[in-house]
Amino acid sequence: MTEKIGCIGGGQMGEALIRGIIQSGLYQTGDIIVSEPDAKRRDYLKATYAIRTAEDSLTLWQECDIVILAVKPQIMASMLREARLHIQDRHLLITIAAGLPLHFYSECISSETCRVIRVMPNTPALILQGASAICGNHNVSAADLEKAQSIFSAVGTTVVLDESYLDAVTGLSGSGPAYVFTFVEALIDAGVKCGLARPVAESLTLQTILGSIKLLQESGEHPAVLRSRVASPGGTTIAGLHVLEKAGFRGIIMDAVEAATDRSKMLGKS
Repeated sequence: MTEKIGCIGGGQMGEALIRGIIQSGLYQTGDIIVSEPDAKRRDYLKATYAIRTAEDSLTLWQECDIVILAVKPQIMASMLREARLHIQDRHLLITIAAGLPLHFYSECISSETCRVIRVMPNTPALILQGASAICGNHNVSAADLEKAQSIFSAVGTTVVLDESYLDAVTGLSGSGPAYVFTFVEALIDAGVKCGLARPVAESLTLQTILGSIKLLQESGEHPAVLRSRVASPGGTTIAGLHVLEKAGFRGIIMDAVEAATDRSKMLGKS
């Protein structure tokens, strides 16, 4: 791509996007600009990725066609209001702030013609294994969505959805890594409780999770089918599954995703 891309915010997610964009070859390093107020962070990003950095966002608005908004939701409004005189219709705004609806951005910059794409990524994007959902406002074209998909496909997988589904995405894949980490921690502790040394329990747990996911991906079979192949009649696995069923394991997971979804809806309204 020949156009320039900017990122306001050089934190972990901003860095993940930069790394993915560079590794995928979507943009040359000279066409990427990051604005970051922290001097040490700017120096790090410049030294690590050979990109241009700036203390404020003015350079980005002047030179870039695509601007990724990677700042915290709490400061998004003030940042946009300060920059609104520099934001033009030629700019494609891509925001990764959780909970802020598309209309929030047009209201902040007092524009009915701005092009805004909202993305809900998750933290595995830090290792280029993220899952992102994308939606755009009524000014966004199919070509704009394709550009956003290309960027976020560089750090994982993407799906394009209507904005009405993004709260559910937040509850599932946005918060999902925390559920997985809790499950992994519980499995490790269970191994230790049953007598395994912690390093052994950690190694076996991580490989079990990784292998199970790969088996699901490569076999294409339903999880219930693969689960049934592990649970032999009268065996150890069915005994363990019985305990999970009595405790309402699947219902608890569903409740957790629903609670996170509801919380996302509340944050969006506030």
